Amino acid sequence: MKSTDISILDDVEKIRSFDPGNMYNRIFDLPEQVNEALKMARGWNVSSGDFPDVRNIVLVGMGGSAIGGDLVRAYLQSDLLVPFSIIRGYGLPEYVDDETLVIASSYSGNTEETLAALDDALQRKALIAVLSTGGMMADVAELNDLPMLTLPGGMQPRAALAYSFVPLLLFFEKIGLVKGVSGDLTAAADKLSARREKYIEDNPLISNPAKHIADSIKDRIAIVYGGPGFTGVVAQRWKGQICENGKNMAFANEFPECNHNELVGWTKSVIEPFGEKLVVFMLRDADDHPKIRKRMNIVKAIVENCGAEVHDVHSMGEKPLERMFSLIQLGDFASYYLAVLNEVDPTPVDVIERLKKALAE
Repeated sequence: MKSTDISILDDVEKIRSFDPGNMYNRIFDLPEQVNEALKMARGWNVSSGDFPDVRNIVLVGMGGSAIGGDLVRAYLQSDLLVPFSIIRGYGLPEYVDDETLVIASSYSGNTEETLAALDDALQRKALIAVLSTGGMMADVAELNDLPMLTLPGGMQPRAALAYSFVPLLLFFEKIGLVKGVSGDLTAAADKLSARREKYIEDNPLISNPAKHIADSIKDRIAIVYGGPGFTGVVAQRWKGQICENGKNMAFANEFPECNHNELVGWTKSVIEPFGEKLVVFMLRDADDHPKIRKRMNIVKAIVENCGAEVHDVHSMGEKPLERMFSLIQLGDFASYYLAVLNEVDPTPVDVIERLKKALAE
């Protein structure tokens, strides 16, 4: 634990002074959001007859609207019998046709890349479903009679993760692509509700794992490593939350791929002079392949030899869904407290808004 700024993380009034957009409550309410999303998704009137003969799946989305698809893909990698791709961009792969299920996910409904890809899907007569709060995407869905689940508005896309994950999971179950995969959601929400007590703002730094992580990142660049399963996707989630909420640079990669390229960058003579400015997190899970565990242990020693600090972060719970969300919840809280340490509002993303404005000119 570092000694700087400890008093800020133990001062609830000070913490809240940096959060006029109430990002804390969005993160705190993740269990309730899972349950509400489950209720909404159960009421979505779709069935296997609406999407016959699906040969492959493509989800188009950006940022917080796409990460839900990444997580579902990782969670269902042993259940889905058809290929599932996530596309972040303006167009679709050439293989997309009238036997492809295209899911357009845009929380705002106005994401230009996703709207362009949706238009491409319409031209190819793909099977289409839409997840959005409204915007131009709702207009397109209504005009073309596309099944759309309308999500609750008023949040940053990254703060609406359950609304991009849960409905997609149940959608696949409703249309017959998978069976029995949604039964663990309520149990996972209960575990999240109990576990968040460790991360709340009233729990001081000395006993708060999320505050500890934030304190270790302060004034450093964070590098998050996961495995080839869901921890690799959660590592990307951590990176995004650290950057967007914490306004702090971060990078992510996964094993074993990073051992075939990035590992060479951990050269002691190059890294050691600024190693103390780097902090590495290894996201670990009970189902990690033994070879992945061994790789992580070896790489941890290499990184520490370069002078960088390394933290092992273990998922918690019995079932994969619970373990996946345990890491997400911890990373979300940590990114919030990092914003406090950086004395910034976690909600706005001014740089992204400036980019959008410049693109529109």
